[in-house]
Amino acid sequence: MPQEPLLIEERPGSRDGVHILKLSGPIVLTNLFDFQAKIRANSSPALILDFTNVPLIDSAGVGALVGGYVSREKSGRTLALVGVNQRIKNVLDVTRVLSFFRMFNTVEDAEGIAA
Repeated sequence: MPQEPLLIEERPGSRDGVHILKLSGPIVLTNLFDFQAKIRANSSPALILDFTNVPLIDSAGVGALVGGYVSREKSGRTLALVGVNQRIKNVLDVTRVLSFFRMFNTVEDAEGIAA
C-alpha cells in the first residue's frame, strides 16, 4: 500500500475563501512532496483536507501535515481535516499532534470554518 500514489484533486469550496484538497492514497515519504507543495502554495483563508480515501500516513506525512498546520496558523488561516479514519487518528495521537487539528465528518460540516 505505501507504494501507491497519492492523488490530489483541488477544488473550490461552496463558500468564498474555502479551498478543498481531496486526497486519495497513502501519505508517505515516497509520495508526499506534491502534497506538501500544494499545502504551502495555498493562500486561501480556509483549507480543507479530505482524508476520506487516505488509508494511512507515516511519520514523514505527519511532519508535512504539521508543517502545513503551523504555516497556516502563523498567518491566521485555518486548516480542517475531513474523514480521518481511526488508524490515522491513532498515528496523530501517538505523535501528540492530534489536538492541533480540527476534524469533521463531512466537507460540508468543515466549510463552516470560513465563517
